[in-house]
Amino acid sequence: MHRRNVLTAAAGFAATSALPLARAAQIWQPGEMADGALDSALLEALPGKRELIKRSFRPPNFETPIEYFRAAITPNDAFFVRYHLGSIPDAAAASWRVRVGGAAAGTPVELNLVQLQREFEPVEIVAVCQCSGNRRGMFQPHVQGVAWGVGAMGNARWKGVRLRDVLKRAGVKPDALEVAFNGADEPAMEGTPDYIKSIPLDRALDENTLIAWEMNGAPLPRWNGFPARIIVPGWTATYWVKHLTDIDVRTKPQGGFWMIPAYRLPAGRFSGIDRFPSQENATNVPITNMLVNSLVTSIHDGMRVHAGQPVEVAGIAWDGGSGIRTVQVSLDHGQSWSDAPLGKDLGRFSFRQFSYTFKPDRTGTQLVLVKATSQRGETQVSDLVPNPAGYHHNVIPRIALAVA
Repeated sequence: MHRRNVLTAAAGFAATSALPLARAAQIWQPGEMADGALDSALLEALPGKRELIKRSFRPPNFETPIEYFRAAITPNDAFFVRYHLGSIPDAAAASWRVRVGGAAAGTPVELNLVQLQREFEPVEIVAVCQCSGNRRGMFQPHVQGVAWGVGAMGNARWKGVRLRDVLKRAGVKPDALEVAFNGADEPAMEGTPDYIKSIPLDRALDENTLIAWEMNGAPLPRWNGFPARIIVPGWTATYWVKHLTDIDVRTKPQGGFWMIPAYRLPAGRFSGIDRFPSQENATNVPITNMLVNSLVTSIHDGMRVHAGQPVEVAGIAWDGGSGIRTVQVSLDHGQSWSDAPLGKDLGRFSFRQFSYTFKPDRTGTQLVLVKATSQRGETQVSDLVPNPAGYHHNVIPRIALAVA
């Protein structure tokens, strides 16, 4: 991947490491992004957030700058913000309710936050929340949609209750097929479809799928779903419905714009994706799990280094829930690969840090390649897989250093 800094590139990548960010700080973005996306990206702060890269204001779509990914856990106030609808609720925890019903619910129930916290077993899980369109702006040729760089994602410790425990309270009938979710965010304009998403029943009953009210030891930020949201570890964030208000246990597939035609992949184009049979057809299938990927945070394309001096290749790797087996670095155009030591294992749904150090032995250009491999044996790809929505960009990073 060819990367470049915008605004004041000559200052070097290290200049962005000081926190918190100031408006005058440079904004690093991948060089593959369209000029319009590069030029329009500014640091702006929503209430309660640090300055993030604004991709749109209404609906609010704000990207996490790369320096926050130098830690395994992404701070709440630096966590990316993604919405499809323009009216964002400012809910009160005391008045929040979630209704659980539907054609396949035996005994519909309504629960408040206190009941959720006291009447069910609390659980915690560390999991990556990644927008389906993360890195869309890096597609060549460019595609429509929010032109995200690398920061439409974050990793957090989520606390809540298992969705299956709540569903058990409502009684799941034998003919249940899917479980759908709706939130309190609303369209700003008449005619805009409400954001409703569903997951297959087996995923809803998985022990890791949660209704969460806490993020990194604190209540969910308003911009990340307060007071409660769905957590579907391993799957992209399109299913992680925020400001949860309704759970519908369904006997038929969920329809609507946000299931079909949105969030679809060409059938047969990608390997290693989880099935969602009730939503599949002959031409396309829903996007489901994340593909194995990595992000280098310590160096960037065009960075100047010195021969004989140590260079650290560090960053994070993740996948759709099998966990990271290896991260490897190549310094000879992919002819040979060396394992990078991995950081602490926070769980199979989490970012996994890595770090590899080498000393360039000659001046000129040093190409650094990095690839992650999952426990399922899936590896980052060499070439981008084209698709109309700009999903699943997991190409091996290629970073050209200038060695002096």
